[in-house]
Amino acid sequence: MEVIHERVAGIDISKVDVKVCIRVPSEKRRRSEVRTFSAMTSGLLAKRDWLLAEGITVVGMEATGVYWKPAFYRLEHDMECWLLNARHMKSVPGRKTDVKDSEWIAKLVEHGLVGPSFVPPEPIRQLRDVTRYRTEVVRERTRETQRLEKLLEDTGIKLSATVSNIQGVSGRAMLEALIAGERDPRVLADLAKGSMRRKTDALTEALTGTFTAHHAFLARAMLDRIDASTATETRLSEHLEVMLQPFRRLIGPPAGLDSLAAVGAGCPVLLSPACSRANPGRGAAPATDRPFE
Repeated sequence: MEVIHERVAGIDISKVDVKVCIRVPSEKRRRSEVRTFSAMTSGLLAKRDWLLAEGITVVGMEATGVYWKPAFYRLEHDMECWLLNARHMKSVPGRKTDVKDSEWIAKLVEHGLVGPSFVPPEPIRQLRDVTRYRTEVVRERTRETQRLEKLLEDTGIKLSATVSNIQGVSGRAMLEALIAGERDPRVLADLAKGSMRRKTDALTEALTGTFTAHHAFLARAMLDRIDASTATETRLSEHLEVMLQPFRRLIGPPAGLDSLAAVGAGCPVLLSPACSRANPGRGAAPATDRPFE
């Protein structure tokens, strides 16, 4: 079979170690050698040094959970790294049962039987990390708000049926008063602000319930978690603004925050020359590829 890439390596990755098979030219036939390295940073650096010493130009590795990331990141600036889709690898016929995973990967890359999945360059990966974490923080805040609504339902207080947002100015003032010990529904309803004051009678009815010290304790804990999530979201958003400054001219107004992280580096104009050099030969992954995580 025709050799497409002369000096290749295949990496089989686990949580504790990485098994590396190289395939390079020799005097009579192609030479194959397998070594095992620790998955710790020292082992990954030793693996990189060995591959560089052997003149390896293309490295293939299977996307195994999150364990592939350190191995990939330690090599991406020194040689062409291919993240391989396991489904594509399994669809290639001819594998023998006694062939090591790393050796099989090396042979697939060597003969051009598989192609790389798309891995964004480092600046886009960092943006994705922050935006995805911010999304999780917002989701957790929403879940905590829903827990608070259920707690109020347990007391017979129907605040969410009258106020569109119990975390708004009026709703928050009423909740703080309840936690502080106020139980008179008319006094609580009188805390409404702006247009909510037109609903005083409905609020009085909705705020009539059996809110006890037990509920006050839980409500305080929930509100504190909601406030902490809001503060975290604010810090993440501010950090994103700083990270986006190099891209501001390209993506336009701040509304592009999440769209940039969602699109990633699929748009070539977002790649700096340095990013392009660090990611040679990478195109978009086929539609069936596992998405980058």
